[in-house]
Amino acid sequence: MKTLCRIFNVHRSSYRYWCRPKEPDIERTIKRSLVSEAWNVSGGSAGARTIATMVTNTHNVKLGRWLAGKLMKELIIVSCQERKHKYNRGGNERIDIPNLLNRQFAVTKPDQVWCGDVTYIWTGSRWAYLAVVLDLFARKPVGWAMSFAPDSELTAKALQMAWELRGHPKQVMFHSDQGSHYTSREYRQALWRYS
Repeated sequence: MKTLCRIFNVHRSSYRYWCRPKEPDIERTIKRSLVSEAWNVSGGSAGARTIATMVTNTHNVKLGRWLAGKLMKELIIVSCQERKHKYNRGGNERIDIPNLLNRQFAVTKPDQVWCGDVTYIWTGSRWAYLAVVLDLFARKPVGWAMSFAPDSELTAKALQMAWELRGHPKQVMFHSDQGSHYTSREYRQALWRYS
């Protein structure tokens, strides 16, 4: 040991201090278990700030968010919050199409009025988009499509599916929220093709 300490330029007393068994920090161990418990109670969604608040309020143990974050790193746990959804903004000028339906949702026969909308779904790793076409008479989906991009191609696929499943109906009024994927040239051409 004497030779190794000389080679690495370390004092023997420092080496002995480093080798001696360290007493466990009981307070830190308790806080680690409380952090783990709070994280499990939250279903893995709580972050350091929330965990610090939970531990402080429920167990009356003072814990700041910085220490909670350090303990989470030691325990190798992270918040698995879903990322907020955000549509990309298009730069194209919006085309106003007249609202012919004018909230007259009482429809007397099938394939008279269809409505379309797009929603987003968290798949666990990224957002997926679902476009649906509803027949207002039955209030049931007649066409749908899913994609990782909320574009006109997605809404056109849902429209095509509805048109094919319903036997190529003519003179169907289509109503939407006039989002960019419904007012695009590509989608308006699809509507013209299927009318």
